[in-house]
Amino acid sequence: MKIIDLSIQDNFWSRYQEIVKKAVIPYQWKALNDEIKDAEPSHAIKNFKIAANLETGEYYGEVFQDSDVAKWIETVAYSLKNFPDDNLEQKVDELIDIIELAQDEDGYLNTYYMLKEPDKKWTNLRDHHELYCAGHFIEAAVAYYNVTKKRKLLNIVCKYIDLIDELFGLEEGKRRGYPGHQEIELALLRLYEITKDEKHLNLAKYFLYQRGTEPNYFEIEKAKRDETDVLIWNDEDNLNFGLEKEYQQDHVPIMKQKEAVGHAVRAVYMYTAMADLAVKENNQELYEVTKKLWNDVVNKKMYITGGIGSSANGESFSDAYDLPNDSMYCETCASVGMTFWANKMNKFEKNSDYHNILEREIYNGTISGMNLAGNKFLYVNPLEVNSKQQNRVDQEHVLPERQPWFKTACCPPNLARMITSIEKNLYDIEDDAIYINQYIGNQSIIEYQSNVININLESKFPWNGEVKISLDSNKQQDFKLFLRIPDWCCDFKVTVNGRESNEATHDDNGYLMIDKKWSKDEIKIEFSMPVLEVKSNPRVRNNIGKVALQRGPIVYCLEEIDNGENLAAIYLEGDNYKVKSGESDLNNMVTIETIGEKIDWKGVDKNYSYSEEIYKNQKLKVKAVPYFSWNNRGSGEMIVWINKNNNE
Repeated sequence: MKIIDLSIQDNFWSRYQEIVKKAVIPYQWKALNDEIKDAEPSHAIKNFKIAANLETGEYYGEVFQDSDVAKWIETVAYSLKNFPDDNLEQKVDELIDIIELAQDEDGYLNTYYMLKEPDKKWTNLRDHHELYCAGHFIEAAVAYYNVTKKRKLLNIVCKYIDLIDELFGLEEGKRRGYPGHQEIELALLRLYEITKDEKHLNLAKYFLYQRGTEPNYFEIEKAKRDETDVLIWNDEDNLNFGLEKEYQQDHVPIMKQKEAVGHAVRAVYMYTAMADLAVKENNQELYEVTKKLWNDVVNKKMYITGGIGSSANGESFSDAYDLPNDSMYCETCASVGMTFWANKMNKFEKNSDYHNILEREIYNGTISGMNLAGNKFLYVNPLEVNSKQQNRVDQEHVLPERQPWFKTACCPPNLARMITSIEKNLYDIEDDAIYINQYIGNQSIIEYQSNVININLESKFPWNGEVKISLDSNKQQDFKLFLRIPDWCCDFKVTVNGRESNEATHDDNGYLMIDKKWSKDEIKIEFSMPVLEVKSNPRVRNNIGKVALQRGPIVYCLEEIDNGENLAAIYLEGDNYKVKSGESDLNNMVTIETIGEKIDWKGVDKNYSYSEEIYKNQKLKVKAVPYFSWNNRGSGEMIVWINKNNNE
C-alpha cells in the first residue's frame, strides 16, 4: 500500500499555502536579493553570482547565508506541486544554473569559503556551518526532484556529497569530523530514499555516531586553527555560551544521551535523523534512546504552544520545568523541527502522542512566527509580552511585534517550507493499514493490491470538530483504517455509512481502528471541542494559580487591544465560556469570551508601588484570541497564562 498522489483542499491550510505562494515566496525572493526597504540585507543571491563570476563584489552575510537560498528553493518545490507556475519554476531553474556555475570543480559549494577564506575550508566545522548548508541544499534538491523530476540540482549535491564522503569518515586518511550544527544527517537520509546509494546512508550514520566520541574532534580542530580567523563567533573562555560540549549535543555519543540539552534546533534536527535512521534500519535500540529524549522534551521542557528552547543563552534547553513566559526563546525553527521529529517517531511506532504534539506545533508554535499577511515574522515566540518594558536586558530578544526580515533569517523560510509540505504529516501507510494522523482536508490516491483507493477527507478543523472521510474503491478490499483521537477531545462520535460502526475498536496507542471490507464508504467523525482550562505542573513556578485556554488544537491568549493594559491583573471567574465565530479582523477565526475581574488600587494615589490599602476588583468581559494570531491588530501586551480565581 502506498500513496501515489495527495493534494491539500482545506479551508485553513489551503489559505496558508496560498499565502506562501502569493506573498511569502515573492517576498523572500526580494529579501534574498536585498529589495526590501528597511529590512536586514541578505546578499545571499549575490554571493552566488559573485562565486559564479557573474558579478563582482565581496561576500556579505552570516556564514550560513547559503542555506536561506536552499530553503527558498525547497519551499518553491513544494509550492509548485500545489500551484504549478512555469515562470516561478523557470526562476528556480535559472538560480540552479547560477549555483552550478558557482560550484568548484571538485564539487565544493559554500560561498562564504569560496569568496572569503578559500584556503580555510573545513577548518572550523564547529562554528561555520559548511555541512549544515550542504544539508539544506540536499533537502532542496530532493524536494525539487520529487516535484519536477529535474536532476540538475540533485546532480550538483551528489557531486558535493561525493567530495564530503572522500574527506570524512573513519577510514585512514580521512577527517574524523562532523557538523557543529546538525542538518546534513537528516538530509542524507532523505537523499538515500531517492538514490538508494548506501554511501548516503552510511555517511549519515557516520556523522550521527561519531558525535560525542573521544578524542573530541572540535578540540583537535581548534588546536590546529589559526585563532586570527575572522568570524569565529565562539568565545573560547566561555565556550558555546558557557554550555560547553552540550551546546552541540557533543558531550557523549548519541546512544548514551538521555536528556535534551544545548541548542534546541540542533538537537531536534539530530533527533529527527536518529528517528529516521531507526526506521530505515528497524533499530529498536536507537529508537528507544530517541524516545527517552522525546519524553524529556515533551514532558519537561516544552511550552503549551509546542515551543522549545526556553533559554535565550545559546537558544537552548534549560532545566526541567524551567519555562518562563516573558524571557523565553522558543525559536520558530525549533517548533518546525519538532514537526519533523514527531513525524519520524510515528513511523517507527504508531502512537497518537506523536501526532498530538505535531498538531500542537502546526497550529500554535510554528505559524505564530508569521503574520496573517505573510510579510512579517518572529524569530522568538514568547507567551507573554509587555511592550512598555524597554530596559529588561533578559528580554532584549523578545520583540513586541513581527519584523520584516532578520540578519539571521533561518526562521521565515523554514516555516514556509513546513507549510507548503504540510501533507507529509497526514497519513502513515502500512501493508494493510491506513493511519489518518491529521484532520486536514485533502484528496489522495492510494494504491493497494493493484487497485486504487480514492480518499476525500473534508475537515472543519481547527474551528469545528466535524470530519467526513469518503473512500472509493473499484472493488471490495479488506484493510484497517486507524483514526487518531486527539488528546484534547473527551467525547466523539464515529459513524460508517450513517451507522455506528460495530467494527470500531480502540487500540492501545490512541487510535480508533476500523477493520472491514471497504468499497464505497463514508465515515463521519464529530470531535467535541469544549473550551479547556489547561493547568501546568506545579513545578512550572511561573504558572501556579494560572490557566491557559485551549479549544480543539488551538491555544488562546489575551491581547491588550481587547482587554486593556496590565493583562497580568486579570483573573478569570467561573467556567462560562462563549465561543464566537466570524472575527472579521482575524480572518473569521473563532474567539472566546468570558467574565473576569481586573484588580486595581483602592487608594487615592495610584502611583505608589506599595500600600496598605486593599485592591478593588473591576468586573470586565474577557476576550481571548488564537495565540498564533497575536500582534496582527497592532502592538500591545499579550499573555497566554491567565490568573484564575479558585473559589472551590
